[in-house]
Amino acid sequence: MKTLNAKDLHAKDMAESAGYREAYEALDEGFALIDSLIRARTSARLSQAEIASRMGTTESVISRLESGRAKPSTRTLERYAEATGHKLRISFEPLNKAS
Repeated sequence: MKTLNAKDLHAKDMAESAGYREAYEALDEGFALIDSLIRARTSARLSQAEIASRMGTTESVISRLESGRAKPSTRTLERYAEATGHKLRISFEPLNKAS
């Protein structure tokens, strides 16, 4: 019996299943936002509690933002950026990169 590891199974599904590939790529955007939030906070050398205090909210709200359990508004992202000494930039990218 052949055993597949997760990396091989993922590669196979990405190549063979359009639905899997679309779902995975949609997740990638959420992970990018989470990564950006955490990088901004850590580069500012601030804790979640310190960010919460600067934003006038609770540490649990920041935790939810950084875990991806909450969909932040643009205003929330602006406040987070300001609290970490960053500027928020939102961009649009074409869906079809091959032209």
